[in-house]
Parts: sequence; C-alpha cells; structure tokens
Amino acid sequence: MRRVAVVAAIAAVSMSLVPAVAVAAPPVGPWNPVGSDRARPLDESQGLASVVRPSGTTFRYTGIGTIPSGVSGRGWNHVGDPGAGQGFYVEPYQRDDRGAKLFRVQAPDNSWSEYTHALESWEANNNSFSAVSPDGQWMVAGEWGTMSRLLVHPMPGIAFTTPGRNLPLAGQIRLSRPVRDVQGCDFTSPTQLLCSSDDPEGTLFGTTKPLLQVDLASPLTGGDVTGTVTALGQLPMESGCGGDFEVEGIDYDERDGTLRVVVLSPGICLLFDSKTWRFRK
Repeated sequence: MRRVAVVAAIAAVSMSLVPAVAVAAPPVGPWNPVGSDRARPLDESQGLASVVRPSGTTFRYTGIGTIPSGVSGRGWNHVGDPGAGQGFYVEPYQRDDRGAKLFRVQAPDNSWSEYTHALESWEANNNSFSAVSPDGQWMVAGEWGTMSRLLVHPMPGIAFTTPGRNLPLAGQIRLSRPVRDVQGCDFTSPTQLLCSSDDPEGTLFGTTKPLLQVDLASPLTGGDVTGTVTALGQLPMESGCGGDFEVEGIDYDERDGTLRVVVLSPGICLLFDSKTWRFRK
C-alpha cells in the first residue's frame, strides 16, 4: 500500500516477464516454497485471485495500473487484494476521505457491477482485501493497521444483488489476538483463512512479515464468529537489494492446493525482482 506513489513515478519503465524459477527459501509453517514468478510493479503489486469458471481458470492481479480511470476519477484511488469464488471476482477499493468503500464485482458472464459500503462510525476507511467464503455467501474484508477484527459482508452479486443499496455489514470475525497490516486473506476451507501480514515491527508474533492462519469457530453464517490466530512464520524476503520488503496479497488455488503470496522487493529492486511466491504443503 505504501509504495503506490513510487510505482506511479516509474510507470514508464518496461521490462520483460521473468519465468518461474526454483527457490531454496525455508518453509513457512507447513507451507513449502515450490517456486516464484516475477510480480510486475504496476499491475501485479497489490494482490491476486484465481478465478475458476467452466470456461477455465484465470489469475487476476491488481495494482495501480489496473484501476479503471472511471473508478479513480470518482475518488477510489487504491485497489487492494482481490477475491474470487463461485466464478465471481471481487476488487476492493478505498478512497482518501471517509467516503464509501467500493467493491467491483465481475459475474461469471463477464458483466460488471458496483457495490458500495458506507463506513460504520468505528470503521477504518482502508479496504485492503476481499475474500469469498467457499459457499459463495459471504465476503470478508480487512482494514489496515492493528486490528482485532475482520469484517463480514453478504457476498455482493450472490447473496446481495442490489448495487444501488448500501452493502451492509453482516458481522465480524473476532480475532483471538491483534494482527497488524494484513494485506490479504483467502479461505482454504469453510473454517480457515490464510492471511499475509506486512507487519514491520514483529512485536505481535515475534517475527515481521508473517503468514497468519485464522481458524474459525464455525463457518460464516452472518453475525460474529471467533477466529483463532496463529503465526506460521516469516514469508520469504529474497532480493538483490537490501531494505524494507512489502508483503502484499494472497491467493489459495483450491484446484491443486497452491498458495501464492506477493512480496515486493526493496528500493529499485521493486522493478526487477519482486515476486509472487508459490507454496504447497
């Protein structure tokens, strides 16, 4: 999130795609690195989602370069980590003021619709990610900063189908311990999410930039549910440059059990060796 302005300033730089490479990074809990792909800074720097449809599966990335001008022109100038489920694809947007959050939804027939959520009085304006429950009925969203909750909405386009009305808050995932700077989450089962944290401090879990596991007391049905948080370890930090990495979005591909996490490299290496890491158990 922090380097959107930097990426915009180097938008004229163009480089060819680097193919997947073998890696020797250590495991993150039960997740073993099996390779990585270069993450382009303009259009692959915020997150990704695997969209499974009868016509085939596509990987959709977001970045400053993917924001439609018609969206940014109306004030939504940041896109987060997208989510997908039941053939639907969701992009979360935020704005600098206390205006509504936006969720752009593409249906399996490729049609787009827009759903806005007016902020609760206590809600942060950050809209870091969207994650769709396996049954397609609920969407989890997250806020930047140190939080003890994740937000739950009825899934726009499936469980809530009136774009002109305010997308309501259905409940919260009450976390067993605080998390910091969560950039993305995705479901691995009806009662488990994996989340990528860009925590730069390391005071919450004893490590910076952790992969977090959130185990729910029950599947989402609306209302609140408890989520037990476990840190699995630090995500890979590999680059030709030293400095501050930035962990971004996450995706779990249910077809083959592949977990993908975007990690942006420090400094000028943002352009050259930022990666989407691939993991399997």
